[in-house]
Amino acid sequence: MANTTSTEEEPLPRMNAGTQMFQDLDSNVSATEIESLCMRCEENGSTKIMLTRIPHFKSIIILSFECPHCGFKNNEVQSGESIQEKGQRYELRCTTRVDLSRQIVRNSTSSVAIPELEFSAPPATNSMMTTVEGLISRIMEDLEMDQAQRKDIIPEVYEAVEKLLAGMRGALELPEEEEAGRAFTLVLDDPSGNSYVENLCAPLTDPKLKVHYYRRTREQMIQMGMINPDTEDTDQMAEQAKAQLNMREEMKAAETIMRVAKEASESNEILTFPANCSGCNLPCDTRMQMVDIPHFQQVIIMSTTCDQCGYKSNEVKCGGSISEKGKRITLRIEDKDDLSRDILKSETSSFCIPELDLDMVAGTLGGRFTTIEGLLRQVHDELNLRIPFIDGDSAMEERRNKFKSFLDKLESAADGKLFPLHITVDDPMAHSYIQNIYAPDVDPNMTTEVYERTFDQNEELGLNDINVEDYKEDKQDQPTEE
Repeated sequence: MANTTSTEEEPLPRMNAGTQMFQDLDSNVSATEIESLCMRCEENGSTKIMLTRIPHFKSIIILSFECPHCGFKNNEVQSGESIQEKGQRYELRCTTRVDLSRQIVRNSTSSVAIPELEFSAPPATNSMMTTVEGLISRIMEDLEMDQAQRKDIIPEVYEAVEKLLAGMRGALELPEEEEAGRAFTLVLDDPSGNSYVENLCAPLTDPKLKVHYYRRTREQMIQMGMINPDTEDTDQMAEQAKAQLNMREEMKAAETIMRVAKEASESNEILTFPANCSGCNLPCDTRMQMVDIPHFQQVIIMSTTCDQCGYKSNEVKCGGSISEKGKRITLRIEDKDDLSRDILKSETSSFCIPELDLDMVAGTLGGRFTTIEGLLRQVHDELNLRIPFIDGDSAMEERRNKFKSFLDKLESAADGKLFPLHITVDDPMAHSYIQNIYAPDVDPNMTTEVYERTFDQNEELGLNDINVEDYKEDKQDQPTEE
């Protein structure tokens, strides 16, 4: 904690193999107590530490300090999540008072900006869970703290801060209905990827909320302690050059893995290699096998199972070349037999079911090879477990009932109680597939549309800058190593 210095006499209890560090938040979660120095009276007090996991949200560290000598108390909550692979930037367009009630998790590594007011705030000292209105009010309190001194010492700064405060007061007075000129944009940028802005349209896409994923810069990695600030840029450039030189060896290794996987698939052998569980980070096994889908192409099925925490995951990677065009497949589901059709949803595809108001963007669930019923149940389980702020004391009754009704309708569709349905799978890479039970004849309930990809789609897939001409000549021109 910020106001205590640990003088721990006994070590924290050791975690046995298979024991999860962060336990679910319930009455059985126990706290660890250690002796700490009180910064107010410099006597020894006690700090209680509890590692817990909030349902539908994330892992947190709760710290509570109390000094029996002077009575000082302090509580603090810290994020227990690991740094994500990429940073996240949320852009929220606030137009009505409902938007001011959106819940926000601001990690200590995130910065806040309001472009309309030309305001930006650096990362904070502590993480917080609040609302949009609460976040702006907290910023206003910090700005007003030294206004009396600024008025006498630096009047020009005082006037600038007063103008900014007036703009923030106006931002907190949004109307009940949208009005022209009465809106602002809140930008939450977190390089660690552990901040969150509530989606009021979950599980659908929120038209007022945009989420961008990006690779962290060197300065951001230094701020989070990921790299040594004393390291010269030349060393980084050397590492990048080395990585480029090793790219050819990595491609050869990938070709070797593909060859081994193909040979294993021909003999119906399943490859097993070690990995770490994404749930508890303990060692586990990942199994891989290449499968040939009739009338389609070869795919790689990967499955991870953790014997320690019970976590299970499966993913599908499509093989073969990149298609010149995208493909959109629409199937009319009329009975339970249609729910048993095989479906391959690649990680680049999106899918929707208009009758259920279900619209999942590309990347959702990753790659999946299952049945239509299995896909519906996976969507149900993922939404039920991973959408924050839907359950608990902070959730509004109307949104909770609406989301529950949506999940009930999704479950009824998976149980075969809701017909007819239309499922559309849109894949710009044409790597998705729905089983044609009439093959090789045409399926009367299925339509397939082939279309040209847009420039933006090619940009997202990294195809605009790919070199597909004369690369063999470039490779031959490079000097070979003796």
